[in-house]
Amino acid sequence: MFSKLKNKLKSWIGKVSEEKGDSKFPQEAEDKIKEEAPDKKSLKKSKNKSKKKEPEKKDVDGILKEEIEKGGYIEAEKTFNEGMQKFEPDTEKTIEKLNEKKSFFKSIFSGKKVISSEEFEKYSEDLEMILLENNVALEVAEKIIYELKGKIVGKDLEKKEIETLIKKSLKEILKEVLVEPFDIVKEIEEKRTPYVILFCGINGAGKTTTIAKFASLLKSKKINCVLAAGDTFRAASIEQLKEHGEKLKIPVIAHEYGSDPAAVGFDAIKYSKKNNIKAVLIDTAGRMHTAKNLLREMEKIKRVNSPDRVIFLGESITGNDSVEQVRAFDETIGIDGIILSKADIDEKGGTALSVGYITKKPILYLGTGQKYKDLEKFDKEKFIEKLELD
Repeated sequence: MFSKLKNKLKSWIGKVSEEKGDSKFPQEAEDKIKEEAPDKKSLKKSKNKSKKKEPEKKDVDGILKEEIEKGGYIEAEKTFNEGMQKFEPDTEKTIEKLNEKKSFFKSIFSGKKVISSEEFEKYSEDLEMILLENNVALEVAEKIIYELKGKIVGKDLEKKEIETLIKKSLKEILKEVLVEPFDIVKEIEEKRTPYVILFCGINGAGKTTTIAKFASLLKSKKINCVLAAGDTFRAASIEQLKEHGEKLKIPVIAHEYGSDPAAVGFDAIKYSKKNNIKAVLIDTAGRMHTAKNLLREMEKIKRVNSPDRVIFLGESITGNDSVEQVRAFDETIGIDGIILSKADIDEKGGTALSVGYITKKPILYLGTGQKYKDLEKFDKEKFIEKLELD
């Protein structure tokens, strides 16, 4: 995950820091000052020459700063050299003044820069394109750019400081974007009556397999559960869930194809109460987020079974489609958490950044393979570390 996004972000960060780190005061200009600056011997000779009327002293500091503010290095350097010739030719004082001026030039042109709002706008276009290309929703991309602008614009930074600040700021923003997940296993353990979870999502996202993975996870933690075959429409869906049940030695409650899925869930809850089972996991038929009638059927299943949690199952690799899917399910039936499958083959990672922010609901688990053990608990810190921006 993130292999494409992290490479693009690294390239962008490098571009910003390189361009802003370039000095407008070239090395050859500094060398020129050194060449033209009077040394001790020439200053002493100057002191022994016939004493002419002393030239009027001028405030070189003030003139120099004024020229630099106008943006002209050539004029500033010229003023500097002229001013130095008009100092009282006292060797020690003049050399001291010379070093002071060199230091002044270095501090102004050494690469320390302030990123202006206008300059950031130019860079932000590239950043927005990078985020959108990697499945980050527009709303989320705009949030990231807005927050980053507030953190780096107007800061007086060296080249290496710019790069460090951008990396640090991006990580902080991503932590804000991602919703902190709740511990669903702990909730199951603490509830006395059966804890009911209703799983929903679109066709082909791997919902039935993910339910089996979650059942296996509960079993590993000594929590017993029952599976409800609420997908009574898809061919072989009941057989698929029963096969998982047999492998895991977990009971499966099923009716005939075409029967009411709400009734299947209801019977599974009755079975769990009778047999002192802690959790009921209800499978449902996949349905497209645009099919309003099928989504309303989900409302009935929820109303009849009163689940403790409704979990949406989506695919990491679907990109912005996943964002629209989870939004539609949340608006119709209300979801509590998200599981994203196929995270192991997701090179972009933007979907995981977007779905939680759009719905303000947390990602609970990531599917990372085909085996029962391939269900990874979502961890914000660990997830962001995968970007490897450092």
